[in-house]
Amino acid sequence: MKKMSKMARENLITYGIVVAAYIAVLLLDQTGHISSLMKGLLVPLCIYVMLAVSLNLVVGILGELSLGHAGFMCVGAFAGSFFSMCMKDTMPGPLRFFLALVTGAVMAAVFGVLIGIPVLRLKGDYLAIVTLAFGEIIKNLMNVLYIGKDSKGFHFSMKDIMALGMEPDGKAIINGPQGITGTPQDSTFTIGVVFVLLTLFIILNLIHSRDGRAIMAIRDNRIAAESIGINITKYKLMAFTLSASIAGVAGVLYGHNLSTLTAVTKNFGYDRSIMILVFVVLGGIGNIRGSVISAVVLTLLPELLRGLSDYRMLIYAIVLIVMMLFNWSPKAIGFRERYSLKRLFHKTEE
Repeated sequence: MKKMSKMARENLITYGIVVAAYIAVLLLDQTGHISSLMKGLLVPLCIYVMLAVSLNLVVGILGELSLGHAGFMCVGAFAGSFFSMCMKDTMPGPLRFFLALVTGAVMAAVFGVLIGIPVLRLKGDYLAIVTLAFGEIIKNLMNVLYIGKDSKGFHFSMKDIMALGMEPDGKAIINGPQGITGTPQDSTFTIGVVFVLLTLFIILNLIHSRDGRAIMAIRDNRIAAESIGINITKYKLMAFTLSASIAGVAGVLYGHNLSTLTAVTKNFGYDRSIMILVFVVLGGIGNIRGSVISAVVLTLLPELLRGLSDYRMLIYAIVLIVMMLFNWSPKAIGFRERYSLKRLFHKTEE
């Protein structure tokens, strides 16, 4: 009973940090202390937190190295934006945006299952290479995909816009390398924070559930977990698909925050997947709250240091090294353990 109350207390602290940060940002915005540049980072901030927390489910809780998270984000972004463009004139804005989020989550989950079934049989570097390839394939596929709509319905092509053969009233929705233009910008900071809290609620409750304990048992010792009847494939696929689905929702928020959505390397390439992995590693593998904090710090830091143009990247690199030492240095780990034991001993005496 005490253990459960401790877990609930830790979860409430994590939710409280997010809510407190949200209130602080609103207060700063009302008093005019947030620049327009920082305002533009608020929605991406929520997106990166969702991506970091969802990837930590695979890397930290399941114990598998995946580098295809940007691919699932890309699937969700294009699926959600495509849905919104199709329903732009026929459906109320809030309902359309909600269904776009559902569409992005479902499509990313479907790809998660399709990729996960064969890929999760691999381990370590092999799994990382295949998931990385998936992300690059999805990005390149979006760059050669043309979809248009006219009075006769949808037209598909992988050649060029002229190959669609649309009627004069036709309009291209996905225009190859030019992507999707005109997606309603429905994403807001408030909606982003709501989905961050929802993501944390789902992941934290999964971790502390029976299914979560089974997933961590697979991470710790696959053979021992299988010997006591744990279905390895089921639980690995569950974690991988849920992680992909949350990345898809983050992608929908991303697509509805831009005037033009394109599948370029900067948006959905290898660098984006590595950046999300850096958030997870520096925040502590398996540490959900650490992923939230590292995603926020490492996203804001380059912009906060923009005035120090000559030393910006130097300071950024120093912060990365300090965070790495704090999370992974044996002496730092020992200090945190001793501090935790002292606190526990002090509470026991009271």
